Amino acid sequence: MDKIKIGAQFQDDPLDQLKQFTAARIGIGRTGASIPLKQSLELKLAHAHARDAVYSDLDIDKLSADLKQFELPVLLLHSEATYREMYLQRPDLGRLLDKKSIELTSYHSPNKTDVIIIIADGLSATAVNHHAISLLKVLIPQLQSVRLKIGPVSLVKQGRVAIADDIGIHLKAKLSLILIGERPGLSSADSLGCYITYNPKPGLTDESRNCISNIRPHGLTFKSASKKIFYLIQEAFKLKLSGVGLKDNAGLLDS
Repeated sequence: MDKIKIGAQFQDDPLDQLKQFTAARIGIGRTGASIPLKQSLELKLAHAHARDAVYSDLDIDKLSADLKQFELPVLLLHSEATYREMYLQRPDLGRLLDKKSIELTSYHSPNKTDVIIIIADGLSATAVNHHAISLLKVLIPQLQSVRLKIGPVSLVKQGRVAIADDIGIHLKAKLSLILIGERPGLSSADSLGCYITYNPKPGLTDESRNCISNIRPHGLTFKSASKKIFYLIQEAFKLKLSGVGLKDNAGLLDS
């Protein structure tokens, strides 16, 4: 345990007891007027990992191969942002499918679909590559257990959250679920987010969605996340809505 000098004596740093509860950089100490060298290097490394995550690419081949186990059609789609710098500078283009993708979704549009699953790179393809399949292994059997019809799975490059609305309307889905890489932080560059939208259609804003965040082994576990997602989807179909009108009362029901 680190020691701090109080008066003429060294005592245990009280912040050490809190480190077990958070990955945030607390109680890192100091060397003169600066932070210690070890912690300084760790911070620079974390910043490098975050930058790398923003510019990471979806592993389309591996994701496509892993998705075969679910026996669902897989569509390879792209937003109107043609390259990464455009995606970062023009968020509006990341919310819309390009012309080729629209044609593909129209061709594969099923007659009736309850739920569609979208996997998009977002701001950390690293998170998607590492965690999306593990989450779906738990979640998809849950959805199938209540006989929800799952449409094609869409793999989207240069996609923002709202692209699920564009895909949802073309695939005639009652509900869209998008797994997307979240903005990297200095304590997590691989955080996966999930957004649920009932009756997806272009023009919706964030109050129409429910978000489950920080899905990763050192955050919200796959089992806990899938339980929360499954509950919200069932409630969305029951109430025929999502977003601010749909509350997560699962904890109250368990108590």
